Amino acid sequence: MATARFEEIAETFEFLDDWEDRYRHVIELGRAMPPMDAALKSPATKVEGCASQVWIHPVVEGEGPEARFDFAGDSDAMIVRGLIAVLHALYSGLKLREAAQVDAIAELARLGLDEHLSSQRSNGLRAMVGRIRALTSGA
Repeated sequence: MATARFEEIAETFEFLDDWEDRYRHVIELGRAMPPMDAALKSPATKVEGCASQVWIHPVVEGEGPEARFDFAGDSDAMIVRGLIAVLHALYSGLKLREAAQVDAIAELARLGLDEHLSSQRSNGLRAMVGRIRALTSGA
């Protein structure tokens, strides 16, 4: 269950044969993200388990079963900021219960990220997915 925006990223990845081109695309996605308000970068929003500094701040619009999930995120590493942008594309705008059901690892595997990220980056990506799952699990 991926969003249309994530499907666009997946389609772009299909056309990019070289991993370096994909890597650059992920970085460009990160550069295109709006900056996260510095006031939101706090211990409460920091994602533990990442080699880089990573923050994810949830934004839930609405209440009950129709509540929609979104988040602001940022990192001090450009590739990680790009990974946050990919996760944002995967989750943003879903109903909370839909977001809780996303198999992010399977969706990200479609991009080949699991094969090309360092073990530290892979661990950090799993930590970010874990944070998002924790934020949406009450749905």
